[in-house]
Amino acid sequence: MRPEIIVEPLPQLPDFGPDVLKMFQIFHPYAFDKTAKAFLAGQRFVHYTSADNALKMFRNREVWMRKSTCMNDFMEIQHGFACLKASTEVHVADLKRIFDGMFPGFNDKLVSAFNSWLPAFNNDTYIACLSEHDTSEDRLGRLSMWRAYGGSAGVAVVLNGAPFIRPSDALKAYTSPVAYLDQDGFDREFVRFIESVEANSDFVKGLGEAAVLGRVFEVFRSAMLCTKHPGFHEEREWRVIYSPSYMKSSYVKAEIESVNGTPQPVCKIPLANIPDKGLTGIEIPELVERVIIGPTKYPRVIQEAFSILLSSIDMPDAASRVTVSDIPLRN
Repeated sequence: MRPEIIVEPLPQLPDFGPDVLKMFQIFHPYAFDKTAKAFLAGQRFVHYTSADNALKMFRNREVWMRKSTCMNDFMEIQHGFACLKASTEVHVADLKRIFDGMFPGFNDKLVSAFNSWLPAFNNDTYIACLSEHDTSEDRLGRLSMWRAYGGSAGVAVVLNGAPFIRPSDALKAYTSPVAYLDQDGFDREFVRFIESVEANSDFVKGLGEAAVLGRVFEVFRSAMLCTKHPGFHEEREWRVIYSPSYMKSSYVKAEIESVNGTPQPVCKIPLANIPDKGLTGIEIPELVERVIIGPTKYPRVIQEAFSILLSSIDMPDAASRVTVSDIPLRN
């Protein structure tokens, strides 16, 4: 039986209490910096996908999360785990000195708990991928993303970033920036984490062993699931991550669907607000800012179809929100 790990959910960024904000900064310095920057910049995100998938998203008002084993980078999780394993082995003495110094036997408990959950994280993690979107990309989109994800009829769905930066605990699915790191880069971030904990050791110890175990466990899980090979850095990806065997949501549905001809389990996030649980801003008229039709054989027909569809689900000024990229790419 796996040990129970209790992880305190991170509340909405503007509403962080000082202690929770401090925990985020101490334990997740990379994600904290990226999240704070995105919040202050009013960062928008974009989801590049096929026109067929976007049609299903709008028509059914849901987002599909696919298994990590079906993602574009076939070493999605393996790369992050390899980096984590190497850094924990190099810095094991520091980990024991700091954490066992606070709570005797802590490091062995952490390793045992994390190893027991590894099969679940490898085989039962579902991901939806977003990219940071700049104003300069409003008209054309990003060529590298059209090439990688557009196919013969690609669509870029530009999204209001607030619901992702200010997550709720309702869906048990959490957004995190991707770190594009090789082993040396990962090790530098790992040392940064160690030094951050050590510099705030009195505060960390005061949280108690169970809370610290849960937080460091989540640091390791995030490092494994959100570290990607630096060759993909131009994607500027953020991930919505869901592991139902680890933390299950009553709102997310698991069903079998065919994706590009491959039957597979998917998890579906309903695009409906749950205000009593702090989840707002995810219904399509408020979530979707614009739709860019990518290079394709029938751009105007697809533009017309999405304009009609979005109008039917109460999107204000739907026609003006659907544009066509004129990048002369032939798919």
